Amino acid sequence: RMGSPRFIQADGGINPQNVHMVIQAGANVIVSGTAIFKSGDIAKAIRDLRGASSPMR
Repeated sequence: RMGSPRFIQADGGINPQNVHMVIQAGANVIVSGTAIFKSGDIAKAIRDLRGASSPMR
């Protein structure tokens, strides 16, 4: 449909060091399982990803 939202998902290897670049490349859905669940502190890992994906970084 015309005007329907488009989603570009990036999955695999996404972490705070590269999430901003992935978003700049056009992804608007981010899947980051390993970086979150193997971090030892899930809440901090999510905060770090959100902070790194911010346009004000």
